Amino acid sequence: MNATQKLVEELTLKFGDSVLTQQQTADEVTTFWVDDKQLLVILAYLKDLSPQPFPMLYDLFAIDERSRADHKTYPSKEFTIVYHLFSFVRNEFVRLKIATKGEFPTVATLTRLWPSAAWYEREVYDMFGIHFEGHPHLQRILMPLTWQGHPLRKEHPARATEMGPFKLWDEKVDIEQGMLQFKPEQWGMQRQSDDTDFMFLNIGPQHPGTHGVLRIILQLDGEDIVDAVPDIGFHHRGAEKMGERQSWHTYIPYTDRIDYLGGVMNNLAYLLAVEKLAGIDVPERAKVIRVMMCELFRIASHLVWYGTFAQDLGQLSPVFYMFTDREKIFDIVEAVSGGRMHPNWFRIGGVAQDLPQGWDALVTDFLNYFPKRLKEYHNMVMRNSIFKARTIGIGIYTLEEAIEWGVTGPGLRACGLEWDMRKKQPYSGYEAFEFDVPIAHNGDCYDRAVVRELEMYQSLRIIQQCLKHMPEGSYKATHPLTTPPLKNYTMQDIETLINHFLNVSWGPVIPAGEAMSCIEATKGWNSYYMVSDGNTSPYRSRIRTPSFPHMQMLPYISKGYTVADLLSILGSMDYVLADIDR
Repeated sequence: MNATQKLVEELTLKFGDSVLTQQQTADEVTTFWVDDKQLLVILAYLKDLSPQPFPMLYDLFAIDERSRADHKTYPSKEFTIVYHLFSFVRNEFVRLKIATKGEFPTVATLTRLWPSAAWYEREVYDMFGIHFEGHPHLQRILMPLTWQGHPLRKEHPARATEMGPFKLWDEKVDIEQGMLQFKPEQWGMQRQSDDTDFMFLNIGPQHPGTHGVLRIILQLDGEDIVDAVPDIGFHHRGAEKMGERQSWHTYIPYTDRIDYLGGVMNNLAYLLAVEKLAGIDVPERAKVIRVMMCELFRIASHLVWYGTFAQDLGQLSPVFYMFTDREKIFDIVEAVSGGRMHPNWFRIGGVAQDLPQGWDALVTDFLNYFPKRLKEYHNMVMRNSIFKARTIGIGIYTLEEAIEWGVTGPGLRACGLEWDMRKKQPYSGYEAFEFDVPIAHNGDCYDRAVVRELEMYQSLRIIQQCLKHMPEGSYKATHPLTTPPLKNYTMQDIETLINHFLNVSWGPVIPAGEAMSCIEATKGWNSYYMVSDGNTSPYRSRIRTPSFPHMQMLPYISKGYTVADLLSILGSMDYVLADIDR
């Protein structure tokens, strides 16, 4: 009996067939439609009472089913809410769905089970207009408070050209400015206590310590943080909505701009889901090329984090050295792909082109050069007494708290859990590589830095293996849905010519179904949940990013620390605003 069968049997014995209906999906994640009246009971059982529990709420989102061409076989005809849970004991995801009714449905909140549900439910309310009964603060989170409509509903325009010209008159400016004014009472905060008056301080949205357009409102007692409210959405570009208007192929460059420091790694998370839906097997050479490029970008992303983290704490030199070394990685990326920060180089079924002549010499030079630099950086930053004083014992959370809030990646491994998706659920051929999973044990800002520093050494090991064992063969699959298709035979037979013309002009028609991919991205687990109704565009594109839950945890881990400590905590999180807002 496999893991799916065991879980089906466990839940069926506990709740009966009438409450749970299993659905087969292309990604083979165990999926159930659940009676909405029993949802909280089932989720509470899976989280705490199951012999092998699912303690992490990994994702929560909605789907507007009203325009879906193939939804007749599903219980939901209007809106579906999807819950993804993860079990570390089972090394398994489970997906629960509920069908809602009405134009603006109401469902029960999960915030009593998982505090991390608060932001996810606010996002669903913001994007779809679905209400969550019992939610402590249900208001928009990504869109302005004055926004009209709910963008991910199918009737909402997908392009600015469908909405008429934008006008900003004086009254509108006053309204918008008024809505930005922070009112502590709305968040359950007091302006004073028995012995002090609290101060409310805006950090951002234009502040070097926030690494982008992020606003954090602090409730302060002197220098001490009493509470904090992150205000996100300034960088929201509607990436999920854009995914539903683009073809499967032309959406690839948009993914580059999610974690804009992760480069091709965003492409990989998206394409793995599309390839599951299409049934495409990627050639071994393409897999190894993808792995090599992803690990180069992992190092490049970590260098940005490393240098700016040191800069946030008052050390100016490292950021110049580290950005210079990042340019050496971009020289390799440019030689291979023609692009640098956003190469947009992966394709459905493989990569855009084969490796150029001389790629191996460039990679060899970098592998010989960079380890010595890492040692210098360790002495310069990690052994610096001021850096240690500002990070050791700051921003601590336990492993249980990390799982409760949906923390993944280096932030999770800094709590002592040796968990890396490249090892636990290998993808793109990572199972063939030898590398270690660095961990630390204190869960503070310093340990999160330790893990990322050691990860760069492991990425070098992986790149070395790619260099030594690059397989021969094709850089792209020959599957008919590979896009753009190979042109070898287009001028020899009409069927190949027609297939090439349609796949390039309209884009491929991906078979109906749903699939999720999950990769170990630079900042944690990144996944794309793609729904196809058998068309040339995704019906629903859901992007789960690691920075979103990490930022939600900020108030929890900042209370009791000082304003100066907040910059240490923010720097150690290694977030990107586009990764939060999408």
